[in-house]
Amino acid sequence: MSATQTSPATNARPTMGQRLEPYVSFIGPMAMIIAILLFMAIVEPARYFRASNLNQILLDAALYMPMAMAMTFVITQRGIDLSIGSVAALSGICMAFLIKQYGFSAPVAALIALALGAMMGLINGLVITRLKVPDLIGTLAMDLVYRGIALVIAKGLVLARFPDLITEIGRGQALIYLPTPVVIGLITMVIGYVVLTRTHFGRYTISIGSNPEASDMTGIDVDRHRIYAYVFMGTMAALAGIMLTGKLNAIQATSAPYFNLHVIAAVVVGGTSLFGGRASILGSLAGVLLLSMMINALVTLRIEFFWQSVASGAVIIFSVALYTWLQKKDRDGSAGLAGLLSNPRMSKTYRLAAVVLAVLALLLIVGWMTAGDVKPSG
Repeated sequence: MSATQTSPATNARPTMGQRLEPYVSFIGPMAMIIAILLFMAIVEPARYFRASNLNQILLDAALYMPMAMAMTFVITQRGIDLSIGSVAALSGICMAFLIKQYGFSAPVAALIALALGAMMGLINGLVITRLKVPDLIGTLAMDLVYRGIALVIAKGLVLARFPDLITEIGRGQALIYLPTPVVIGLITMVIGYVVLTRTHFGRYTISIGSNPEASDMTGIDVDRHRIYAYVFMGTMAALAGIMLTGKLNAIQATSAPYFNLHVIAAVVVGGTSLFGGRASILGSLAGVLLLSMMINALVTLRIEFFWQSVASGAVIIFSVALYTWLQKKDRDGSAGLAGLLSNPRMSKTYRLAAVVLAVLALLLIVGWMTAGDVKPSG
């Protein structure tokens, strides 16, 4: 082959899928956001698109932005943190007691809350890296510990009415169109994007998630960087606790019970891989906006609160399946979701599913036919 000739492989143009692959994590949730907007424009345009409702969507999303940014780093390193709701609640409770019971100034109490969040993140990291407790079990256990401490401190009290600085952080209006918490959330997202894409810590995070053993062999202190990620996560959870306290102008030990599920859902929907090595701060931002818009749409349509969990779970499954199919990175080696569904070896599984559904339907019919009179409860 002459010097002027090139192989067909080098001349081959990338396919549409290959060109879109770097942006899939952002395109996926954005496509669903557009679908929600179109649906609500048809069904309930007057209520959904009024300024006060759009402002509420941004306020709801802003609360999760700092945590979603930090959780992106944790999950990219093949970790998980289920304690962030308790960290937020305990940080908020401690800040509230310092202000209400001990007369601390609001700025000092808020900084102490952030430091406490960092300390709790450090404890999580040490439990995982030094005691070798798996991330899932370790952070779940620490979630119980932190929540229990918050309950002991609060003793059932609801602390309310905080200084203007705290309420400004939670629901103030920094700019004409953007509330203060939205500005704070976007700033944390920008910081996260810069750290992920422009610093050694961001590159090490992706490297550790891709191959921890190889990263260790190249001289990266894997355990130390994992601890850093959990400290970062704890600090952002504490910031969310401060924002929640300001938003409600109140805090109690049982606050923020579903923070972990909402934040993990947003990050996963945004394209960050639960298997590590792939991260997207922009995708996490889009995921936070998507979930807030979806939940707000369910409220606007007067759908029961409990269906929000159903919708969130369905969005997570759909998103993960979509990314698997588009990027063909299914861990079983098949060609994504389509390959999994068309695999001949799945026929026995399909038959089992059919049998289970048939038995369930039969039992429901028998139960309905043999049902007696309904007695009033109580």
